[in-house]
Amino acid sequence: MPTIGVDKAALFKALGQEYSINLTVHFNDTFNNPIIRYTTDEFDELCFEFGIELDEDTSTSERPVVNGKQEPPQLKIEIPANRYDMLCIEGISLMLNIFNGKTPSPRYRLLPPPDGKIETLTIAEETMKIRPYAAGAILRNVSFTQARYDSFIALQDKLHQNLARQRTLVAIGTHDLDTIKGPFTYEALPPEEIEFVPLNQTKKMNAVEMMKFYETDKHLSRYLHIIKDSSVYPVILDANRTVCSMPPIINSDHSKISPKTHNIFIDVTATDRTKLEIVINILVAMFSQYTEEPFTAEPVQVISKHNNESRQVPNLKPRETEAEISYINNCCGLSLSAEDICKLLTRMSYSATPSKSSKNLIDVSIPPTRADVLHQCDIMEDVAIAYGFNSLPRSFPSKSGTVAQPLMINKLSDIVRLEAAMAGWSEVMPLILCSHDENFAWLNRKDDGDTAVRLANPKTAEYQVVRTSLLPGLLKTIRENKHHSVPIKIFEVSDVAFKDISLERKSRNERHFAAAWYGKTSGFEVVHGLMDRVMLMLKSAFITSEEGLEGHGSGDSSYWIEEVNDPTFFEGHSAEIHVAFDGKDRVIGVFGILHPTVLDNYDLRYPVSTLEMNIEAFL
Repeated sequence: MPTIGVDKAALFKALGQEYSINLTVHFNDTFNNPIIRYTTDEFDELCFEFGIELDEDTSTSERPVVNGKQEPPQLKIEIPANRYDMLCIEGISLMLNIFNGKTPSPRYRLLPPPDGKIETLTIAEETMKIRPYAAGAILRNVSFTQARYDSFIALQDKLHQNLARQRTLVAIGTHDLDTIKGPFTYEALPPEEIEFVPLNQTKKMNAVEMMKFYETDKHLSRYLHIIKDSSVYPVILDANRTVCSMPPIINSDHSKISPKTHNIFIDVTATDRTKLEIVINILVAMFSQYTEEPFTAEPVQVISKHNNESRQVPNLKPRETEAEISYINNCCGLSLSAEDICKLLTRMSYSATPSKSSKNLIDVSIPPTRADVLHQCDIMEDVAIAYGFNSLPRSFPSKSGTVAQPLMINKLSDIVRLEAAMAGWSEVMPLILCSHDENFAWLNRKDDGDTAVRLANPKTAEYQVVRTSLLPGLLKTIRENKHHSVPIKIFEVSDVAFKDISLERKSRNERHFAAAWYGKTSGFEVVHGLMDRVMLMLKSAFITSEEGLEGHGSGDSSYWIEEVNDPTFFEGHSAEIHVAFDGKDRVIGVFGILHPTVLDNYDLRYPVSTLEMNIEAFL
């Protein structure tokens, strides 16, 4: 979990003075007004109640001297890894003040620009090659002090380190809007064509020269590999083709911000759209409180026609969901009314009201800063925090609030796994990563470039791709155990992965079952028998409606095999497995005797027969 260092005096001042449990009162001689001091122990107790942890108070230890002045006392607070809204003093103070009832939950709003013309950010199709997503926002009339400016920069660093995975998923750029002019464009250009003066430098360089210049830089050198080997580099340009930034490496010195900056243009580029939205929302929400009209921002119109991602950002509207009152009470061991739960959720920055559709539901509005809320169990946890963990009944719940049930795919996997084991086969669990050759060339298969998920920066030749077949793992297992007596009969039920550009993550998992026979005879009939047994038991499991299974299964289906010419197998000794679901034919797998060249590649001296099938087809 990240640890955030904040100025002790500034945080205590932001939190106010009325909430202390045991108040220590001093009097100011000049005005004779009471000054209420807040002790570290009291703050530690508040942190515990909220679910964060005070790690250290540096006021009692030696502090470094910088420019002749000793560093002010700091509080180092450990923040849960999913609370990105508390990675700065602004977020910590805001959430704790809401928790203490001193501040209402802010209502974030988007305001039109003064001239009524919304700035645009046009994304070029070439960016699909490197970082396909981008978003932007504008904060106008910001009042920065040196401390606020430092916090603004520190929050970007924290987001880069945590949620953005060292800038590989998301990169943030911030610019003085008064030095640049919209509309803006996000393009991907050859590195030789990108020229600008990097941040805090005086010499203009092109991107190739920058890569060499920053190779020895302690801070930026660790990010160079993200785009270094690409034929094009991402770049943000303004209306005059002035470079604003080259994400995820560095911003331009031309548009750098300072504590005197009043209007800020924020650009965010990413390879992950979900994290892009989280980052832009957090950054805007935390520092929009310093705008002339607090908690407001100016939107940017993203134009991205090539991938249908055109939209207005940021989206600061609350997410609407529902939570069951009975679920919350059962999990917490309480008997709260809908009104009580809504009042408790207000302390955790939610907006909640009893539902009009059901007495057992409450309607909950989740603020844009709470990206960590994914399920009603997260809402239940916040109710418990607001109620007070120490105040919850200390008795074993008489009724469980949850019912354990396996996922259907795992239930199905267990059925197949059990049948294979009862048939005398041994289960193995090889690694999911393998070399490119093991996954393709060694199996006499060709890579079309659109099948396997590749590692961007593999450390060894052994781990280059995510497997698209279970066979490499089985064959390597046999190779490492071929000194054992034969026959060797092994199987695996696990996931493989494929590229799928239609999905947000650009890949998908698929659950496969595979088996391999290694012996002095081919064992083709043994593998065929195992396939028949598995298919028979799958049919039985669905016909009897075994608990945890839903789907068409093979209860209303039939299966058969057809000879296939597959280069992985010996010619004339392989077959596809066909299944008809609702009258529609589908190929779910293949089995056969491996080709001699495959055996040579894996250094196997006896024949091997294998079976591999996609069991997700039965769901």
